[in-house]
Amino acid sequence: MSRKYKFHNPSAAYFVSFAVVNWVDVFTREAYFKVITDSLDFCRNNKGMALFAYCIMPNHIHLLFRDDNENPSGLIRDFKGFTSKKMIASILEHPQESRREWMLWVCKRAGEKNSNIKEYQFWQQNNQPIELWSTHVIKEKFDYIHNNPVKAGLVIEPWEWKHSSARNYAELDAVIPIDNIGFLG
Repeated sequence: MSRKYKFHNPSAAYFVSFAVVNWVDVFTREAYFKVITDSLDFCRNNKGMALFAYCIMPNHIHLLFRDDNENPSGLIRDFKGFTSKKMIASILEHPQESRREWMLWVCKRAGEKNSNIKEYQFWQQNNQPIELWSTHVIKEKFDYIHNNPVKAGLVIEPWEWKHSSARNYAELDAVIPIDNIGFLG
């Protein structure tokens, strides 16, 4: 992995993106979104995550965050590990999941190709962390995150996407509380 995509400054805020293996559109049911939102909320309340922006798309996630415990790599690793197991269990248990066998097959095949995985691989391995080192970079990433559902053609306005912090900044009902980054909002 190149040096460009690593957590170098443990006290910095970061932009990260990570996708489901093979870009499978898993986040199409409220139960699956809830696994992610509950996990992010847990990390905020118990793991030192300061969450400034988020967007959960059908097959990937974007976050702007800081780890107050100064281990952003460990925080994201633990988040992805926990949610991976939880998502596989949710797919197995969802009574109306018509794509269950196919999604599990995709995750199992990805896991078989990875010596670090025992059975199923849910997330792609890279996170592509980008340190938020200037006001310009922070605003650029906020705009990117919040406009992602618009560019994908899922909504007309950023705040219309239920699983985005654009709703928090528009002062609408939101699925996860966010933390104040200070100069935006």
